[in-house]
Amino acid sequence: MRARALRPAALLLAGVTAVAGLVVALSPPEASAATTICEKFGSTKIQGGRYVVQNNEWGANDGQCLSVSDTGFTITSGNHNVPTNGAPAAYPSIYAGCHYGNCSSGSGLPLQVSGFGSLPSSVAYTTASGSWNASYDLWFDPNPNQSGQNTGAELMIWGSHQGPPQPIGSKVGTASIAGTGWDVWVGNIGWNVISYVRQQTTNSLDLNLADFANDAVRRGQVQTSWYLTSVQFGFEPWQGGPGLAVNSFSFSTSGGGGGGGTTTTTTTTTPNPGGPSACRASHRVTNSWGSGFTAEVTLTNTGSSTVRNWRATWTAPSGVSVTNGWNATVTQSGSTVTATAPSWSPDLAPGQSVVVGYQANGQAASPSDFTVDGVRCS
Repeated sequence: MRARALRPAALLLAGVTAVAGLVVALSPPEASAATTICEKFGSTKIQGGRYVVQNNEWGANDGQCLSVSDTGFTITSGNHNVPTNGAPAAYPSIYAGCHYGNCSSGSGLPLQVSGFGSLPSSVAYTTASGSWNASYDLWFDPNPNQSGQNTGAELMIWGSHQGPPQPIGSKVGTASIAGTGWDVWVGNIGWNVISYVRQQTTNSLDLNLADFANDAVRRGQVQTSWYLTSVQFGFEPWQGGPGLAVNSFSFSTSGGGGGGGTTTTTTTTTPNPGGPSACRASHRVTNSWGSGFTAEVTLTNTGSSTVRNWRATWTAPSGVSVTNGWNATVTQSGSTVTATAPSWSPDLAPGQSVVVGYQANGQAASPSDFTVDGVRCS
């Protein structure tokens, strides 16, 4: 059994207790030097309310306490010892946004995924003995003002980890984001959980979180119509805890419009003789289940001129119906699927590729008859 990384927002059996604990802390006090939190779901605000620090000892009763400064926190007590093949003992963390109605100020959240520009965030932290992960936790929901459990997706980014615990679900592949490699895990516990585990552990991260969200969209785990409601960073301890510390944390929704990222995706393509108006297309199924699947279509302009406001089509296999897409506006009429360029990236320059993701009902199969602006692709 793999570890289930649930927090009070994710703990269905203890939902009443978690909510009750958080109601008490809806208006937490501002932290001063050496503020201590020992309440299971206690919290406090720092930096003028810009961030919230929460104790969140939802999976144990070991008396976890945090010493909170104006830049982060340190776990000072609560030496946990829960089975490493189950849920963690807690998720003490610092966050921007709203979590169970407890909101920071000036975060820019909630923010719809389709409106993402750059989401810069950095964190530095100290590790200790035991079994734990040091991780971001990003929450997505169809409702921008969700006051309870998020129902869309949970995106975790493990910067470091120690011991046997693993993310929820199973490993589905890898990604190259922010100049390094990540193992990608996917599962579902009533909402989608996608986890990125850094292949080389570190004690500091400086990331554009939009890059991870865009990759999750391409994999069908996050929808562009959903809202990012909170960005959290903390620790999930199974064994140990004291000594783990967040030394600094920052998050901003600034950075301009767009939606691109630095994710590297590998696909297989077929030769094309090129020419003044030519294209190449490839198709890759990224995930499949009994009644549906997600896939990516990679379109490359192999011609010599830029395609303005590109428009692509392909023929879906019999029994396949597209339900949604990303990186383009994707629709279906009969067996013809049409993808039109997004406003934030309308042109396709010579040699440039675009990866269009989509989700469909039916058996996973490759489409045919790809075109870009009426030109048939090889």
